[in-house]
Order: sequence, then C-alpha cells, then structure tokens
Amino acid sequence: MPHGIVGCRTLLIVSSSLFSLSLAIPFERAHAAPTSHKSRSHARSAAHAPTAPAPGSTAAPHAAAPRRPANVQAKTEEKVMVTSSRQARFGGGGLVRVEHAPHAVQTFGKQYIDTLPPTATVLDIARMSPSLNVSTADTSGMQGGNIQSHGLTDADMGLMLNGAPATSANYLNEDADSENVETVTVTPGSSAIDLPVTAAAGGVLDETTRTPAQKAGGLVDFAYGTNNLSREFLRLETGNIANSGVRSYVSFSNSHARSWLGTGISTRKHVDFGMRKDWANGSSNNIFISWNYEDFPIDVKPNASQFYSYKHTGIGYNRNANSASGNYWKNNIDHWNAVFLSAPQHFVLTKQLALNITPYYNLGRGWDGSNGGLTTGGKYYYPDGMQAPAGQQLTSYYQQYKDEKTGVTAKLEADLDPHNHLTFGYWFEHYITVFGLPASFTKPNGANPSPNDADYMAFVRNSAGKLTRSTTYIDPGYNLHALFLQDTARYFHDHLTITAGFKYVMTNYWDRVTTTGGHFVYGTNTTAPLPHLSASYRFDDRNQVYVNAEGDFRQPSPSGLTISNTGQLPKPQYSIKEELGYRYSGPLLIADLSFFNINITDRLLTTYTSTTQTGTINAGNETARGFDAMVATHPWHSISPFVGFEYLNATFDSNLPYVNSYLPTKGKQAIASPHVITSGGLSYDDGHFFGNATLKYVGPQSVTLVGDQRMPGFITDGISLGYHFKPLGFAKSPTILLNFRNLTGSVVRSGIYGVATNRYAVTLVNGQAGPAAGTGSQFYVEPRFNMTGTISTSF
Repeated sequence: MPHGIVGCRTLLIVSSSLFSLSLAIPFERAHAAPTSHKSRSHARSAAHAPTAPAPGSTAAPHAAAPRRPANVQAKTEEKVMVTSSRQARFGGGGLVRVEHAPHAVQTFGKQYIDTLPPTATVLDIARMSPSLNVSTADTSGMQGGNIQSHGLTDADMGLMLNGAPATSANYLNEDADSENVETVTVTPGSSAIDLPVTAAAGGVLDETTRTPAQKAGGLVDFAYGTNNLSREFLRLETGNIANSGVRSYVSFSNSHARSWLGTGISTRKHVDFGMRKDWANGSSNNIFISWNYEDFPIDVKPNASQFYSYKHTGIGYNRNANSASGNYWKNNIDHWNAVFLSAPQHFVLTKQLALNITPYYNLGRGWDGSNGGLTTGGKYYYPDGMQAPAGQQLTSYYQQYKDEKTGVTAKLEADLDPHNHLTFGYWFEHYITVFGLPASFTKPNGANPSPNDADYMAFVRNSAGKLTRSTTYIDPGYNLHALFLQDTARYFHDHLTITAGFKYVMTNYWDRVTTTGGHFVYGTNTTAPLPHLSASYRFDDRNQVYVNAEGDFRQPSPSGLTISNTGQLPKPQYSIKEELGYRYSGPLLIADLSFFNINITDRLLTTYTSTTQTGTINAGNETARGFDAMVATHPWHSISPFVGFEYLNATFDSNLPYVNSYLPTKGKQAIASPHVITSGGLSYDDGHFFGNATLKYVGPQSVTLVGDQRMPGFITDGISLGYHFKPLGFAKSPTILLNFRNLTGSVVRSGIYGVATNRYAVTLVNGQAGPAAGTGSQFYVEPRFNMTGTISTSF
C-alpha cells in the first residue's frame, strides 16, 4: 500500500478520535465565538485561519461574514480589541500581518499593494513571500507567469479569489485589477477544509477584493512607463443607496504596452463590479464580477542555448517584425475573453446557526495563433473549394470554444455548546473545456486571421472525399462532489484550540478527442479522503505554537488524460503534509517560524513528450521538508523592515519508469526546488513621503528530472517612491508614485516553463542508453530594467 494512503488512514483515525474527544469533554464556561476562515474581529480570534481587515477598512465582500452569527456575543471577561489601523495589524510596510491561525500564513496588505504600480498582478504582490518563487513574463502585467512553492507548482496550489477557484497562475491577472485588491494571503502548506480546492499540496493563494465604500466617490489613476506602457483606471462608488443597505462600485481599466524584448503590442481592457447588501441581523449578500479582454504576442520561452546567446551577444530570441519569417509577432497572437463571478452569501438563521453559500462561475473563450508552416501540394483547399498550391503559409490555432467552471459551496455552521463549533458542508463543481486545433491560411500581410474568419479557413478532404475543416476537437471535463465535516473546540479560556475535520471528494472526469482518425474517450472515477487536524496553544497575547496535518489530493487535469510513457493513464497524486510553528507578536516585533514536511505519492508533472508537445506523467514519490521564517516590525519612526527566509530540501524518492527500465532520478534534487530563498524589504511612510526597497534571492535549482541541467541562483529587486499631497478641490488624495524594477538590468532566468527529462545523454538504471540529448527545459527570463510613473487620487 502506498505510504501516502497509510498516512492518510493514520491521520484519519487520529482526527476521528480527537473529534469525538472534543465533544465528550465537559465545558466550564462560554467563550468568544470563533470567526470564519477569512474574518477576525477580535484580537484573540479563532486560531482557525488568517485574519481579515479590521472594521472600517475595505475588506473583501465575503470576508465580513462571521463564522458564527454576528449576534452571538462573548460571555467571557477577556478584553476585546477592535481597531481599524492597518499599521497596528501589519508590519514590514504591509508585508506581514499578525496571524493566529494554526498553520503558516503570509498576508500582504493594502499598504504594500498601494506601493506597487497599478499594472501589478497578484503574482507581483505575492513575490516577496519567502515560500514562493514567482516568475512573470512581462513588465505590463498582461501575460501572467508561474509559481513554485515548496518544490511544487501552481498546479499543486489552490488559487482563490473571494472564496472561489480562480484560473492558473498564468492567467490570474485576468481576474481583478490591483486597485480593487485588498489583501493577498498565502498559506504555503495548508488549505481550509471548507475551501473549494483539493490540489493544495503547495498551499493556497487567496486574493480578496475590496468592499464597496459607505460613501459615494471613486478613484482615478494614470500610469506611463518603460516599453511604451500606458494605463488608465477609473472606479466609481455609489456609497449607501438610500436606506436599502446596498452599496456597489464599478471600475474600468485600459492598458497598452510594447513587448520588453523583441517586437509586439499588447492591449488589455478590464471591468470589475462589486456589490454588497447588509441586513440588520448580521446577514449579508455579496457579488463580485469581472470581465477581461486581452490581445498580446505569445512570447518565446527560451531554452538554455537561446538564453545564453541573448545574455552574451544581445541577440534576442523573441518575436520579430519580419512578416516573411515564421517568428513574426502578428502571426503569434493570444486573443482572450474571460468572465469571473463569485457571490458569497451569509445568512444568520438563529443565534447559534448560520448558513453560508458561495456560488461561482468562470468562463473563458479565445484563441492562440502560431506559425503553421507551409502547405504541401494536394492537401489543403481554399473555402471556395480550389486546391491550395504548395508553399502557402498556414496559421495553426489553439481555439478555446469554451472553458467553463461552475460551482457552489454550502456550509451550515452551528454552536453545539460554548466550546464546540461544528461546520458541515457540500461542494459541487462542474468543469468543461472544449477546444480545437484548426488551421487557416495566413493573411497576405503575414498576420494571423481569426480562426472564425470564413475567408481564410483551410479545408482538407476526409475519407469520403468531402471537404471538412482541418481540425482536432478535444472535450475534457469533470463533475466533482465533496462533503466536509469539521469541529473546532476551545478550552482554557480559548488558549487551546483543536480542530478536526474530514473532506471526502468524489470525481468523474473524462477526455474526449475527435480527429479525422476517429473518436477516442478516456476517463475514470476517483475518490479521495482528506483528513485535517490542527491544534494551537496561545501562551499569552504574544506567544503561540501550533501543529497542523492534512491530506491532499490532486487529480490529473482532464486535458492531461493522455497515454503516458508507461502505457497507463496518470494516477492521482496524493500528499500528506505536516507543519509545526511558533509565532511572536509584540508591540514592535512580529516573528513567525514554521517547519514543514510533505510526502507525495505519484507526483504529477507536465513534461515534454517531444520537442513541441507536452504530456502529464507520474514522476514517482517525492519528499519535501524545510522551514520558513519571517521577521518584521511595526512602524518605528515611520520605518518598517521585513526579512523572510526559507530552507527547502526536496528529493525524488524513486526512479522514474521509462520504456523497459527506469530513469535514474532517485535521490536527486527535485526540480524547481532551490535550497534557499530569502527576501527583504524596508518601508517608509510618514503620511506624505512613502516608499519601499525590496530584494529577493532564489538559490540554484535543478531543472531536469535526472538532474543534469541546473539554473543558477538569481536576485530580483525593486524600489518604490511616492508622495501624498494634501487634498485639493475634488481630489481627496492626490498622489504620485514611481516604481523601478531590476535596477541593475540583470539578465537572469527566473523559473521553469515546462520540464525536460534530461539535457544530456543518460544511461537508464538497467545500463541501456536512455533518451537522446535534447535542448533541455525552457525558462522564464526576468524582464530588463523598467520604470513606471503613476498619478492618482480618490474623489
């Protein structure tokens, strides 16, 4: 039996025993009600999860919903501390928040977000986390990037926005503008049991948007920067509408930029809408909707040879302006529309009972065009039925007809007695993505037409001699059902908190492929038990220790249900995670230290199956262990320093099956697992002058499965400088901001884009010759020096 399953059953038995014990222990007296995963109104809040912005701040719509009904009052004589001061809750200039959760938490607040350029994405905001290595593709925030966490990727993380699953890290920039983001929280090794996620071995990145303001007004900003960047943003607030208890906002942004390397133009238009309704009994209704349109060149991700050629000679590898070349930027375009919706609803039923329902919806449509080569005689036909001559330029597409995710989480929360708070819930999610691989004739000017433009469609003849579109259709998806149950018990005047929970996930997923050669269907049903157990002890108002253990399950992506090199469908990945941590929160200093251990069975990886194609495989077992540390101060003479550090030791525990033998991977450093990550920042804010300087180092890492290619360590840096002017007329907060990034102009690789098995010739475990030497992995490259200037004001 795989050791991950054994660990799961052991953890389950312990969880069940503790759950029963917590209900059996007699209570002494009532204590303050616990709060939700995303809210905390008391200084001594539930040790269940990270805290939310204080009353009076602009918190996310769903963050205000308390875990217990709002009218349940504490019966203790403990002193309650409520504050709206961001500085009192955050240290390090908004880089560290005082936390009370029984697991590692890293939260980035509005004070820090407001020092970043408005083009910043959630990846830019989370970049300073010592647990993450974040790579971004451009300076304009339009092309996304990727995340490495504890040796895992964003595919192993729960990516959330307002309590709903978001898209992959490469597309998180589509979901919300940074002006509307209130906090970004990273839990690098854990996920709350009521979150709609399963694959969270690498933790959760949770983005929350602002609550609509109580008063009418708005915000406007204009940004201009390197690479012809220009961006305009406007937000309008309704304030409280009459006596309805309803308030809302709507914002629009428009962005334009030139590629930082090579040739090409990127554009983006984005709309955010938020609305909230409050009720007298503490109930609330919230909704957040965003729409995003983007059109940008698909950058080349270089291999090592291309990167070093650029680094040493200045010869670029990216797109060019030559319409006759296969690398012409107008023949390599990404065109995309996306809609995101999250609607958290909180209903207070009685003093001891509350219901929370969060429906969500995510829809994406668009296409990627790229050079499809030249026609060969007798194969392709024009739309009018005439045969195309040899040598006609083609454009190949990845056309997403629909990428749709619909789901809902519902949970009933009850105070069983003054000590025990019970949560019972259900999660449903339906996902379907329909895409095709058509071809069209390239326009005479070298640009790719829309794949829907009938004047350029390329046709072929099928076996019956009938003209048909040259395409492959793929229709993967899944239906997921999950039940979860959790009890949180508090004793010794809330100093001891024990939480035991269990989530059971049932999934039916499929991959249907239609080609000229036939129709093929792959699919399977999976189930996964996911136990959760945590305990926290607070010695006093300043010192806390905690322990946390969880089971984690990741199913293969439906579109990844392809035959692997073992002739089998990929198995689901299972992980057991443990954390042990200590926190200190004093009047000046904030410190957080956590040790972690992750045991992974049947690691899922996306690797190259050829020089141009990738597939999902099982890469055996893996172990990752290490520790994270963060130290920051509250403002001292307007200065707030921050230091973060991670040590990671991640290794492959087994050799990878390959043909009739194995690749020698056992004992090798796992890919994308640098031993050391450090980050540091120094912030200043006296009410008028403000700014920060940040520096991050990521150590060397292996980038092939057999460990024969490595990426050296690198440093990234940035400086922000700004000034708040006094109100002037309608302008309530006129502000100027300058941002500088990659000050030294370093040419470095910042992360892996796809994984290769090997860079050089390799010998298999049985002594036979392995796969031939290739070009190795591909990489993200840190954009060159760039700066952005912004003027803004609220009104």
